[in-house]
Amino acid sequence: MVEVGSFLSGVKVVDLSHYVSGPVASQILADMGAAVMKIEPPSGDGMCALGPRNAGGDSVFYESLNAGKTVRRIDLKSAGGREIIEGLLADADVLIEGFRPGVMTRLGLDYAALAPRNPALIYCSISGYGTDGPLAEAAGHDGNYLAQSGILHRNGGEAPVFFDPPIADMTGALYAAIAILGALNARQRTGEGVQIELGLADTLMPLQAMQVAEWGANGTVPTRRSTYLNGAAAYYNVYQTRDARHVMLGPVEPRFWENFCAAANRQDWSSRQNDPMPQTDLIAEIATFFAGRTLPQIEAQFAHADCCLSPVLDLGEALSSEQVRARGFVLRADSAVQTLFPATFNGQRSAPRAPLRVETEVCDART
Repeated sequence: MVEVGSFLSGVKVVDLSHYVSGPVASQILADMGAAVMKIEPPSGDGMCALGPRNAGGDSVFYESLNAGKTVRRIDLKSAGGREIIEGLLADADVLIEGFRPGVMTRLGLDYAALAPRNPALIYCSISGYGTDGPLAEAAGHDGNYLAQSGILHRNGGEAPVFFDPPIADMTGALYAAIAILGALNARQRTGEGVQIELGLADTLMPLQAMQVAEWGANGTVPTRRSTYLNGAAAYYNVYQTRDARHVMLGPVEPRFWENFCAAANRQDWSSRQNDPMPQTDLIAEIATFFAGRTLPQIEAQFAHADCCLSPVLDLGEALSSEQVRARGFVLRADSAVQTLFPATFNGQRSAPRAPLRVETEVCDART
């Protein structure tokens, strides 16, 4: 039986990226068996300075995104550093880089320079806004990409609200990994590598395929609390309980809505699922219903209702839940909690990641 950790056995990945998107993409490849060498400046990935620390004083964010890799810290601006990188790339299968457009060209490590030496190289560049357009040189983070995409505008209450976890960063990582896997498959037939260029802001448009199609058909611009997905529907909303907890109600399908109304003993709501949006009056009535009950009372009343009703858990509650424990995609390894690749292959999960190894190269002075 083929193990998930051997899917990419023999594939060599050189990762020059930092922070979130590139490291998550290379970690996905590492989970499937690729050997990932992450290259960082002598001061390390900027993620090392962010977030909380573990008992050893290291960044838990950085450790979580780079476990399972080998890290080498090299000065790419030195002649010695470039020589090391060129040696690593001579037989690499995949290069991932996350610099702003133009940086790799200045380093002499752009695709045009590397492809003649290694025609089979799959070269994946990840940047904020891509390599062309008026924002190509602009700095940005996840909230900026959401703002530019039209997503931030329609989510939230009285004002736009950004998200945790970072949607564009994580989506960009997934699209990068998908593109690299596709390129590896194509290379088996052609023997040729390819240049992949991905802008994190661009990855947010495919997530809006339905809304983009509606805009194309009739010019609709969704606003806050205007659709069932952003707070306008009573049947897809968050409600507060008497004990200051919250529940998510989501009976979108009519049969689940009927189940909810029956379990709530409010058959008068049954015919109102398709009230015009925003369903302000119905939302208020359901809010009053939930506000009169504690979360344990609600869970008991709707235990067998099959109506898409869930308690809103905090992260600790979620990690301790029976569902997460049963699925086995979150586990403790080497005193750290790891989130594994969320799929099984012939019933097998990916293996826990080994702690990252860091090596620092001493290079000559910058040239």
